[in-house]
Amino acid sequence: QVPLVESGGGLVQAGGSLRLSCAASVRTFNYYTKGWFRQPPGKEREFVAAITWNGGRTSYADSVQGRFTISRDNGKNTVYLQMNSLKPEDTAVYYCASDPVGWRSPDVSNYDYWGQGTQVTVSS
Repeated sequence: QVPLVESGGGLVQAGGSLRLSCAASVRTFNYYTKGWFRQPPGKEREFVAAITWNGGRTSYADSVQGRFTISRDNGKNTVYLQMNSLKPEDTAVYYCASDPVGWRSPDVSNYDYWGQGTQVTVSS
C-alpha cells in the first residue's frame, strides 16, 4: 500500500494524447498540494505541473505549458494530468506527489509523498 497510485500511462504516437490519474486512498490527501513529476530514461526527475488543494491555482514547466493540463476532483480523491500534443521528449516515468505544507517551490525535496510512477512512451 502506497499513499498515491498513478494510472493511465502507455504507448502513444507523437501528437496523441493521454490522461494520467493519481488516486489517493486516504481522504486527507485532498487538502495537499499535488504535483506531477517525470523522469526520462537515464535523467533526473523533473517538475511537470502542480495544483493547489482546491484547484484554484496551477503551475507548469515551460516544456509542457499549453500542452498539459492538471486538474483534480477531490470528491474522487483523484488528480489528473491531461497530456496533449505529446512529443517523444515527453517519454518518461510520471510520478504523482503531494506537498502537505502548501504552495512551495516545485522541488522534489518539497514533496513528501510519492506514487510509484506510470510509464509514458511517445513514439515518433
